[in-house]
Amino acid sequence: MRRREVIVLLGAAIALPSNLYGQEPTRRMRRIGYLSSGLAAAVPRFTEAFRRGMRDLGWVEGQNIFIEYRFAEGKLDQLPDLASYLVRQQVELIFATPGSAAVAASKATSTIPIIMRGVGDPVALGLIRSLGSPSTNVTGLSYSVGTATIGKGLELLKEAVPSVERVAILSNPSNPSHPVAIDYIKDIARLLGVQLQLLEARGPDEFELAFGAMAKENVGGLLVIADPTFLSYVKSLLEFTMKYRLPSVHGLREEVDAGGLMSYGPNTESQFRQAAVYVDKILKGTKPSELPVEQPTHFELVVNLRTAKVLGLTMSPMLLARADDVIE
Repeated sequence: MRRREVIVLLGAAIALPSNLYGQEPTRRMRRIGYLSSGLAAAVPRFTEAFRRGMRDLGWVEGQNIFIEYRFAEGKLDQLPDLASYLVRQQVELIFATPGSAAVAASKATSTIPIIMRGVGDPVALGLIRSLGSPSTNVTGLSYSVGTATIGKGLELLKEAVPSVERVAILSNPSNPSHPVAIDYIKDIARLLGVQLQLLEARGPDEFELAFGAMAKENVGGLLVIADPTFLSYVKSLLEFTMKYRLPSVHGLREEVDAGGLMSYGPNTESQFRQAAVYVDKILKGTKPSELPVEQPTHFELVVNLRTAKVLGLTMSPMLLARADDVIE
């Protein structure tokens, strides 16, 4: 065989795909699940924040990762089926947000890693054994501290409206994290001497009944516990707060951007970006049981002065000075 022919044959062999030799390609497509209880159309900024976090770590959809999205569209009873679907798709992990989605995912699988976000008390819900050592297939970002600080929202409402004596709490009975939050609020209410009226709504169809009950009880303010369904239908929710001229404090700043009076809580977009860090570590081999659950360390106070003006409220300079953001 001539030398030139040998070189040609060697070159052809080198050019052959590596998988023909039984070797795996260097960049195989990874497959993960994304489970949300909210409306896909209502939370694009959160989904994009997660994607951005993934891209920053080198994970690009369509190139080296495929994300199977499933949204319950505010119908929490659909979460178990959606979680089971992701399990059948044999995804490598499931990112579940918030608590209702994490609970559904946990019930669907005890082996596939689950990254949670926005869970009020994951220990009480049985998702993990402790924040420092989850010891299960679940880890991620807890809202435990955030749940406790929902009581701070009541303090802020009392500061903004000193004369308020009775406050309504709007919760979603389908959200497993809300009972824990309500317990915290009750403790703060006793210290402040504020009476509470507990109201429930699973969606916009129940808003009118809830707000009608508030009006009958001479409620002077409203505390809205963070919930994806409430955020998804925030326009309808805020129409009722304005109709009954109720100062409202929310757990999500996005609801204040839409017209609520105040919010106090962690930055949601940053949490979605941080969730990508957990995904990256698990895809690279770390076990979820070995990753401590992260709690928020910074909480934002956002005040909407436009809404305050409509409600005839004058916000104190001291409160405004503490605000991280003031919408004018």
